[in-house]
Amino acid sequence: MTLSLKEIQAPISSELVEFEKRFRQSMKSRVALLDTIMTYIVKRKGKQMRPMFVLLCAKLFGEVNERTYRGASLVELLHTATLVHDDVVDDADKRRGFFSINALWKNKVAVLVGDYLLSKGLLLSLKNKDFDMLEILSTAVEEMSEGELLQMEKARRLDITEEVYYDIISKKTASLIASCCSIGAASTQQSEEVVKKMAEFGLYTGIAFQIKDDLFDYGTSDVGKPTGIDIREKKMTLPLIHALQQADSSTRKMMIRVIKKDKKSKEQVAKVISLVHELGGITYAQEHLENYHQKALEVLDSLPIKSDDTALRGLLDYVITRKK
Repeated sequence: MTLSLKEIQAPISSELVEFEKRFRQSMKSRVALLDTIMTYIVKRKGKQMRPMFVLLCAKLFGEVNERTYRGASLVELLHTATLVHDDVVDDADKRRGFFSINALWKNKVAVLVGDYLLSKGLLLSLKNKDFDMLEILSTAVEEMSEGELLQMEKARRLDITEEVYYDIISKKTASLIASCCSIGAASTQQSEEVVKKMAEFGLYTGIAFQIKDDLFDYGTSDVGKPTGIDIREKKMTLPLIHALQQADSSTRKMMIRVIKKDKKSKEQVAKVISLVHELGGITYAQEHLENYHQKALEVLDSLPIKSDDTALRGLLDYVITRKK
């Protein structure tokens, strides 16, 4: 039975409240404009899945402690910094239904806010000598930047193979979730082997998370009607890559011609979506999602866990069955 988000959060409910208090504190500034923007960011926070991964992974091996809270704050500070910068890069007006920082305060302020959040995360770790956790997350940020740039480079030519796709999503999406899980373990002074295993669990979880995201574009029965956003933005997702591999030469050329267009009609996008279904792209992606789900579970089964892992398994299930 799939757990609800509330049920997943139940074992760490008090820890999440404490984390939120500390996270707000870590963002404070004596500059009035910055403080106003930080308050706005806190109020529009999402589901907080990344701090949940940190806290739940720490609980597998011991008690949530000061280092765990700092690790969760570090993750959220650096993740929020990358989102603020992403909105500038993408010229996005909205995030999670709220106006973006750049939409309200313009690009120059948004870039400086992202820099400020980044520096707060670095200082939080350096002041407390959490060098191991800082190294884990700095490596993830490096990989996220590489993944984003690799995707941009490949999007120009639409020559993404499955191998390149997995390289991109491992760096761009999965590396951050991997760092959350390894930081959770590292915060309770686990061995290097265990920390690496938790990173592996997070990597597989993150890959499954991204494949699920890909499927939203095609409106399978469990995610609602098609959105076609990735197709409009020329993003090569796993269902599309597989469909192009299966298509005959003329169909492939037609699909690529549509994807390359800057302005696509609803009918053209709908046609590509229909072909991805017909050519088995959805089924193929769902099979791969389940494969990475199982890989993540196998890693958990191999670990010397000291407490109940039901909530973490529930979070893994939630990631791959969510509706949005």
